[in-house]
Amino acid sequence: MKLTLGLIQAAIRLGNAEYNYEHMEMLLADAARRGAEVLVLPEMWNVGFFPSRRLHELADPAGKQTQALFSRMAKKHGLCIVGGSVAIQEGSNFYNRAYVMDENGECISSYDKIHGFSPSREPEVFQMGSRIPFFKVKTMSASMALCYDIRFPELIRREALGGADIIFVPAAWPAERLYHWDTLLKARAIENQIFLCAVNQGGFNGKTEYAGHSLLLDPWGEVIAQSGAGEEVLIASIDADVLQDVRGRMRVFGDRRDDVDVVFPAR
Repeated sequence: MKLTLGLIQAAIRLGNAEYNYEHMEMLLADAARRGAEVLVLPEMWNVGFFPSRRLHELADPAGKQTQALFSRMAKKHGLCIVGGSVAIQEGSNFYNRAYVMDENGECISSYDKIHGFSPSREPEVFQMGSRIPFFKVKTMSASMALCYDIRFPELIRREALGGADIIFVPAAWPAERLYHWDTLLKARAIENQIFLCAVNQGGFNGKTEYAGHSLLLDPWGEVIAQSGAGEEVLIASIDADVLQDVRGRMRVFGDRRDDVDVVFPAR
């Protein structure tokens, strides 16, 4: 089974939610016209990563504006949306949250980022999640991680063990750590024998230069498609039948030892 993905590597304006929503709708429509069946967005695209002093003014209340946009676009074009993530506010709390919409415009999953990026004080501003999402995109089993999450291989392994065949990684990853971006993503794909679709911000967001270089990887860690550094809508396809071949030739999960290959709880 083949699936065509639209990787929307947007250049986000820090603290300008009005522009970001209008611009993202234009990019979503462009990817849909070009034949994408699943659209994937970057992390924190509604406000940038992240205007902490104005977050109470800019965050999407209960995610309503974001979900309305995704629902409308999904129904109009008959596609799924893995909505990157947005800053939302519920009560007095803020969340870095992703929404997933099916082709009927229904929200089928959401995910609150689990690992906050402490150098930017993210865990001091946002409530961190604890639930791992599992959902379907078309007929493929999927899960998700957000940006810094990929530095925690235990999380991605749990998603693979839970049945995910493709993992989506929306991100706001800086250019200065581009080597880590490429290396970590390829390692996660290879060791878990999964497709991995990682969509980054491109260009500048405030004073920060983002790496771009969104990646679509096969279960061998080979590059199916990769974007450049600036804003770009990348259309590429995957063949899910590859999974059975890879997993049959390299029996990583069959050769796992449940008595050894586990992560012990912290003492």
